[in-house]
Amino acid sequence: MARLLYTLTGWLALAPSVWGVSLYVSHFSGRVYTLDFTQSGTTSSLTVRSNTTGCGTLPAWLEIYPEDQQLYCFDESWYGRGTIGVYNVGSNGQLTVSGQIASAGNDVHGTLYGGTNGRGFIVSSQYGGSSITTYRLPASSSGVLQRERFTIAAPGPNPRQDASHPHQALVDPTGGFILVPDLGADLVRIFRIDATSGRLTACGAGQASPGDGPRHGAWWTPSGGNGTDGLRLYTLNELGNSISAWSVSYSSSCMTLSRTQTLSTYTAGTTIGSLFKAGELRIRDNFLYASNRADQTFGSQRDSLVTYRIDPSSGALSWLEATNAYSYYPRTFQINRAGNLVAVGGQTSSTVAIIARDVSTGRLGNLVASVQVGPLGRPNQEDGLSAVIWNE
Repeated sequence: MARLLYTLTGWLALAPSVWGVSLYVSHFSGRVYTLDFTQSGTTSSLTVRSNTTGCGTLPAWLEIYPEDQQLYCFDESWYGRGTIGVYNVGSNGQLTVSGQIASAGNDVHGTLYGGTNGRGFIVSSQYGGSSITTYRLPASSSGVLQRERFTIAAPGPNPRQDASHPHQALVDPTGGFILVPDLGADLVRIFRIDATSGRLTACGAGQASPGDGPRHGAWWTPSGGNGTDGLRLYTLNELGNSISAWSVSYSSSCMTLSRTQTLSTYTAGTTIGSLFKAGELRIRDNFLYASNRADQTFGSQRDSLVTYRIDPSSGALSWLEATNAYSYYPRTFQINRAGNLVAVGGQTSSTVAIIARDVSTGRLGNLVASVQVGPLGRPNQEDGLSAVIWNE
C-alpha cells in the first residue's frame, strides 16, 4: 500500500506515545474510504484501512456528526436518481450503512438543520438540477419534503453561468437561516428556516460581482463577540478565483448581506490560467485558507493553498502567503480539531495529504504524511477523490 512517512521538525509537538485518528474519504468511483493516521514520537503514517459503498455512483460530499456517531454522504449521480447515504460510525471508526434516502442526484453538498437540535432535516444542493431539496430525518421516513428550483433571467459572463448552479447549503450561526451560494446566478441565496416543519422560505440574496461564481461560504465571529455582533461571511468564488467578505445584519424576518471586500486567491501580477479554479475555504481563529486547483504553482501536480489574516476588529482580509498543497486539484480540505494538521484531498492526484499547521502563526508547513486513495483522476474530469473529513 502506498504510504509516505515524514519525520516532523518544528511543526508538531512530540506525541506522548502513539496517537491515532481516522479520516473518511469519498471517491467518484462510488466508494467511501476509511483512513488511519497515526503518530509515534516524531514519525507519522497515513494508511487506507477499508472502503465501502452505499452512497450511489458519484459520492461527492461528506458531513460528520460525532454527537450522533453518524456520517452523511451525498451523491452527484447524473442519471436522474441518486442516494444520500447514512453511516453509523463505530467506536473503532468503522462505517456501517444505517440508512439511505433516494434523491434526484446531482447533489454536490448537503447538511443538517432545524428540529429541536439542529439535526432534524437534511438540505442538499443540486448543481446540475438548479435546485435545493430537503428531507425529514430519520432517513427511513424520508421522502422529499421540499424542492426549490431556481432560474436566471439571462446567462452570466462566464460560459458556466448558463443556469443557476447551487453549490452549497450553509446554516448560519443562529440556526435560523440557510445560505446557498449559487455559482451560476452570482448570488448567495438566503432562506429562513421553520425549525419545526423544516420548511424553507426565500427571503433575499447577497449579490456577488458578475462572473464571480460563488461556490462555498464560511462564517467568522470576532473572539469574545456577543451573539451576531461582528459576524462575517466569507465566500470562495470559483470562477473569479477570489474571496469575498460580507457584513451580516438581521431583521425580524431575514438577514442582509453586504459585500465589503473581494481579494484574489493569487498575488498581484499573477497570470491566471483558464483552467484555474478556486476550490474550498476554511476558517480557523483569525486566519482564512483557500485552495487553488490546477495552478501547479509548486511544480508538476503541486497546486497551492493560500492563507489570509482576518483583522480581529474589522474582519478585513489581508494576504499572508501561498504554500504547497502537496496534491493536484485540491477540491477539499479540513483542519483538525487541535488546529495543528490540515487534511487536503487532491481530486486528480486522488491523494490525501496531511500538512502541518502552526497554531500560533496560522502558517502552513511541511508535508506530514500522504497516501493515494482509489483510482487516479483525470485532469478536468469528474473523477478521482471528492472529499476528506476528520473523524473527531
